[in-house]
Amino acid sequence: MRAWLPFPLQSAFLFCMWLLLNQSLAVPHVLFALIAAWFLPWWLRGLQPIRAQQVRKPKVIVVLFFHVLWDIVISAWAVSVVIWGPAWRRQHSGFMTIPLDMESMHGQAVLACIINSTPGTVWAEFTDDRRYLMIHVLDLRDEDAWRTLIKERYERPLMEIFGS
Repeated sequence: MRAWLPFPLQSAFLFCMWLLLNQSLAVPHVLFALIAAWFLPWWLRGLQPIRAQQVRKPKVIVVLFFHVLWDIVISAWAVSVVIWGPAWRRQHSGFMTIPLDMESMHGQAVLACIINSTPGTVWAEFTDDRRYLMIHVLDLRDEDAWRTLIKERYERPLMEIFGS
């Protein structure tokens, strides 16, 4: 039954919405509503999100949240110093690659969100095998320090939260 009607609630919703929007119970509208209610969820079933993993260690989540909040405040100040400071400070931006040990797609997505929410850093891409992360840093002077920061401050706690 699930193969032919993968999402029965969505189908029922689509059926009712089509009839409500058309304000008609005419046979063509009912037939089209039935076809759409069956076909659309079946056709779009591949777009359903991956099931969420079980999140563990709530204390680590709270600590990580405050680390990220603190880093956002400090980075905002550092970015303002770079932008309003002397011109030579703006000459150190660049891309860098960080090897990832984390295999969890959910953890990698949270890591990308953390990096994007921190001023001065932007996630650029994951490699196809999702083993490397490329970021752009506004004030890139020491790549090793950035790698250590991201791996120890963000990736390690995310691995504890999501596993692997």
